[in-house]
Amino acid sequence: MAKKVTVRTIQKIKDNNEKFSMLTAYDYSTAKYIDEAGIDVILIGDSLAMTALGYETTHAIGVDEMKIFTKAVAKGVNHAMVVTDMPFLSYHTDVATAIKNCGEMIKLGANAVKIEGADEYIYEVIRRLVGCGIPVMGHVGFTPQFLNTIGGYNIQGKSFEAASDILFQCSRLEQAGVFSIVLEMVPEESAKYISENLTVPTISCGAGRYCTGQVIVCDDLFGKFSDFKPKFARRYGDMKSLILNCAKQFNEDVKNGSYPNDNEVFKLSEDELEQFKRHIC
Repeated sequence: MAKKVTVRTIQKIKDNNEKFSMLTAYDYSTAKYIDEAGIDVILIGDSLAMTALGYETTHAIGVDEMKIFTKAVAKGVNHAMVVTDMPFLSYHTDVATAIKNCGEMIKLGANAVKIEGADEYIYEVIRRLVGCGIPVMGHVGFTPQFLNTIGGYNIQGKSFEAASDILFQCSRLEQAGVFSIVLEMVPEESAKYISENLTVPTISCGAGRYCTGQVIVCDDLFGKFSDFKPKFARRYGDMKSLILNCAKQFNEDVKNGSYPNDNEVFKLSEDELEQFKRHIC
């Protein structure tokens, strides 16, 4: 059986100039299959607010909901590193609350947490979390939890000055102790410049080919979520059509009487049937 992926594994991949894969998962069976497929990192992303729970943004999901999904995913994983995306306002009010909320995810089976942003407060939160034994994955560039202040789904780091600012943020996160950093919606050239000037691995979420890791939301990868598709998300399947076709066929079979068939029902034994008939008569 493959060894458990850890922060040391991720850093070694970076040092060896190799690549690692990262997918989201929100339930036990999906996590189990993704793990069996050899995916290196599984993220319980707050994207589930939209893909699994139907909210318009990631802001609506809370700590209690993320606990449920973290516990379910962790139970299905043996090999991959499990990372919980800490939801909006779960680590922003004060450091003590941040440690408590992140610690709960570790207790439920996560191996690390992911936190967005890179200001002075976030720096201190990360420093304290790492000091408590909680590995942290950073996240800069486009940060969905800051959607309202960013002003929309805008590409970040489109000039040398903007890319340098992101690099500065990443350097601060590195100093705070993160083991990796997600770069979301950053031009490939900017992400390459940033990645080459960091010690920790970067993970591309629409940031091109030069990061150490690549992450996609599983519902985009499987072709299950159809409300919209990010430019960088390649669809490897068409689960929407599969689900629709299976449900339609089941609906037809129920209504025309072909489901269930004789092999799909339980039968009384001959003795039980005789007793049953005597009672009826």
